[in-house]
Amino acid sequence: VQLVESGGGLVQAGNSLRLSCAASGIIFSAYAMGWFRQAPGKEREFVAAITRYGGSTYYAVSVKGRFTISRDNAKNTVYVQMNSLKPEDTAAYYCAAQYGSGIYSRSDEYNYWGQGTQVTVSS
Repeated sequence: VQLVESGGGLVQAGNSLRLSCAASGIIFSAYAMGWFRQAPGKEREFVAAITRYGGSTYYAVSVKGRFTISRDNAKNTVYVQMNSLKPEDTAAYYCAAQYGSGIYSRSDEYNYWGQGTQVTVSS
């Protein structure tokens, strides 16, 4: 199983980024997907999650209204569109996969993880 994130970078506050996570080695449509982030010196925190067919999404309060998670099962890829970025959004962003029909917001619920992509938002 491999999850590969891309799309991170350095942006100014107020701008946007779209992260992608390409999955291989799993039947992608059988897995719920999530995005987490970890800033230096802080614990990994939940950002957003989506059910296996994309019918339901769930967001952390800190990103709701600014971030949008989506998926394309034909491309085995999950995305997070991040708008109105703030310096406090600076972190390494990780995607994760969990087999099942639910929606999951705890990191210990996920079996597979990517290596992460860095997002830095300057003020």
